[in-house]
Amino acid sequence: MQFQSMTTAGAAYLAAAVLTVSGLPNASAAAAEDNWPKFRGLRAGVAEDSPTLPDTWSPTENVVWKIEVPGQGWSSPIVWDDLVVVTSAVSDDPGPGAQLGLYDGHSSNAIPTAIHQWMVYGIDLHDGSVRWAREVHSSAPPIARHGKNTYASETPVTDGERVYVYFGGIGLYAFDLDGNPVWSHDMAPLEYRHGWGSAASPVLHEDRLYVVNDNEGQSYIAAFDKYTGEELWRVNRDEGSNWSTPFVWENDIRTEIVTAGTDKVRSYGLDGELLWELTGMTWITAPTPFAAHGLLYVSSGFLADAVRPVYAILPGAIGDITLQEGRTRNEYIAWSNPKLGTYSTSALVYGDFHYTLLDRGFLICTDARTGREVYSRKRIARRATAFTASLWAYNDKVFALSEEGETFVIQAGPEYELLGSNDLDEMAMATPAVADGSLIIRTASHLYRIAEQR
Repeated sequence: MQFQSMTTAGAAYLAAAVLTVSGLPNASAAAAEDNWPKFRGLRAGVAEDSPTLPDTWSPTENVVWKIEVPGQGWSSPIVWDDLVVVTSAVSDDPGPGAQLGLYDGHSSNAIPTAIHQWMVYGIDLHDGSVRWAREVHSSAPPIARHGKNTYASETPVTDGERVYVYFGGIGLYAFDLDGNPVWSHDMAPLEYRHGWGSAASPVLHEDRLYVVNDNEGQSYIAAFDKYTGEELWRVNRDEGSNWSTPFVWENDIRTEIVTAGTDKVRSYGLDGELLWELTGMTWITAPTPFAAHGLLYVSSGFLADAVRPVYAILPGAIGDITLQEGRTRNEYIAWSNPKLGTYSTSALVYGDFHYTLLDRGFLICTDARTGREVYSRKRIARRATAFTASLWAYNDKVFALSEEGETFVIQAGPEYELLGSNDLDEMAMATPAVADGSLIIRTASHLYRIAEQR
């Protein structure tokens, strides 16, 4: 594949003015633990505390910079040192944008005929300038998409040396941090349920990159050499379409790759060998597994299903660990709750508590170790139509970003208290990044760096 160093869309973006710049001095390169190298960062949405991390903001208040991002994309930003990376699919005729709220996606858009450019942007964390813009592919889209999906919904991942970018049905790509292409791996387009498109992000562990593609043809998990892009192994999966990003779980016993699916949760060894499986998910699975307190948390919560489970799983599981009817725990499942799962958002464990953000705007808090309810459903705000972005936390606060672009600030701990809200007045579905004492929020057409002014 021929990489283009700059396209018309990229050049226009590079020429776009930084809309708002205000007074944070340039800082030295962030420490490794302060980076946000993948979807939800290193600790599944929990950031290092910092006095400059904001509690309040608006389109102008506490905005370090704000830039326009062309095209459509609900991938999250990632950050390494002073580089922010985002992706987008750019077209003069991209089709309708997403509607607010939860709605039936069965009547998906027809496959567009207009040319789209799949773009990767490297942005300077300090001033919002675009260091580089790269087109990886240009064509009419090969597949349809859900009205609330985009052709750039998979979040990139980085190891601090290269950025790895995946576009489902297009390919897998690697760049160095200066935007120079390292390798590319084309991928054939696949059909997804009802034409909804793809969304699961790649994950990285040591010298391998892992991709799960659950679709209506042949689902699979595959491992790629991060240095060359060579496919090292592929294991077919007996699954239909899912949108859950896999999770590499490094526990006290072993390292495994956990995948959440409609038919089963499955865990694989680093060689692709199936380690264990669990039946009991919902018809649509999107939340990403994660770990805290030595437990693995897996969930799904399609709204029309009667059972919307969360499972807290212990390390060392072998074989089929499905719960027997009427049971909530067994040898390898520390606790479970059949009504706690969510449709789109991934849960958060912050301190001793497990926070569930239901897509219609209710927050539930349980004890992360035992599953005991701490407080039941609390409506965050009646004006919020829906939530798709996942929760994040810092400075003893939990943050929930609505699709309207309003972030609600909630006191962490056993008592629910809404402390305030911050409205950017533009649709938002991407989960933010937190790095170098600042918050990076992507809305439908802009990218913000927000921090308390010093």
